[in-house]
Amino acid sequence: MLSPSSAATVRATLPAVGAAIGEITERFYARLFAAHPELLRNLFNRGNQASGAQQQALAASIAAFATMLLEHPDRHPDAMLGRIAHKHASLGIAPEQYDLVHEHLFAAIAEVLGDAVTPEVAAAWDEVYWLLARTLIGLERGLYEEGGGTRQWEVVERVPETADVVTLRLRPVDGGPVSGFRAGQYVSVGVDLPDGAHQIRQYSLSGAPGAGLRQISVKRIEGEVSGFLHARVRIGDRLALSEPYGDLVLDPGGSRPLLLASAGIGVTPMVAMLASLAADGHPGPVTVVHGDRSLADHALRADHELYTGKLADSACHFFYERDASDGARTGLVDLAGIPVPSATRAYLCGPLPFMRAVRAQLIEKGVAPADIHYEVFGPDLWLAS
Repeated sequence: MLSPSSAATVRATLPAVGAAIGEITERFYARLFAAHPELLRNLFNRGNQASGAQQQALAASIAAFATMLLEHPDRHPDAMLGRIAHKHASLGIAPEQYDLVHEHLFAAIAEVLGDAVTPEVAAAWDEVYWLLARTLIGLERGLYEEGGGTRQWEVVERVPETADVVTLRLRPVDGGPVSGFRAGQYVSVGVDLPDGAHQIRQYSLSGAPGAGLRQISVKRIEGEVSGFLHARVRIGDRLALSEPYGDLVLDPGGSRPLLLASAGIGVTPMVAMLASLAADGHPGPVTVVHGDRSLADHALRADHELYTGKLADSACHFFYERDASDGARTGLVDLAGIPVPSATRAYLCGPLPFMRAVRAQLIEKGVAPADIHYEVFGPDLWLAS
């Protein structure tokens, strides 16, 4: 928790810092990449930098963290920062990189706020930063101890799922054992692009935990790595994969009602969850909801239905914006006519508007906000609006 003097200073200056945080983060990244261009080429997502999405996510995270320290001083920050720690660990972020961030972030704060950054103000926000950084460093250290670094994996199968989604199955080049993972987790995939940059993206594991292979399902979007995987990667090619990370995972055991809701390529972690539930013989009720543009766009639909059908107590609801058939409904996902007990634990993955809409409907049905878990592909902009 913050010291009393720093808490008072942060409380007094949070409105000013919050109003300027967008400009601060923009200048921070400009300074960081000017001093260390290799970070933009080989670590940060160039697409998210160009769109401004990463700057928005960082700004929202800083403001939310400072607000939490003030409003909930007794709450440990681990829960709030766990998602970020998993993403950092999947990228191989090292403790010394937090010193680089500190240097350029605080220089950006001084540039934007000028004389308002008195020694007292600088010291208070310095305390905020190092509380955040040291918590993340500790969480990431634990994840590294559990997992490990990256390995080379060979593509052994390439399966077109839809016109825009392909499943890649890979095995380790070194022939070593494949560690297990928790359904819902992802791996980082690193590729060497034609311009010489090494870019990294995260993809959910869409195969059943415990298999001797890794399986990812990639949607072709306007992005460097996804486009590369679709256009260039074939059977026999090698990719660098991290160990599995991610905190959108099923709680072990229990028979509470579950709801797995997805849209588009957000289906990938949900199929892995369904496979795990089916393999474990989950006894409780499971409601499966998925929305897509059409039946033809619904990737992994056969697996979606197969694993749902293996559960003792399950119901499946598909929504297509057009060409609905085979019992699917036309339109966007709507939970109005779907029974959802208030004790349900819900897992969501898909575009942010979809997840916000489903979350609101679940809360209206009496589901506790703490029981609604989500995964965002890309920068987490949930707090940014």
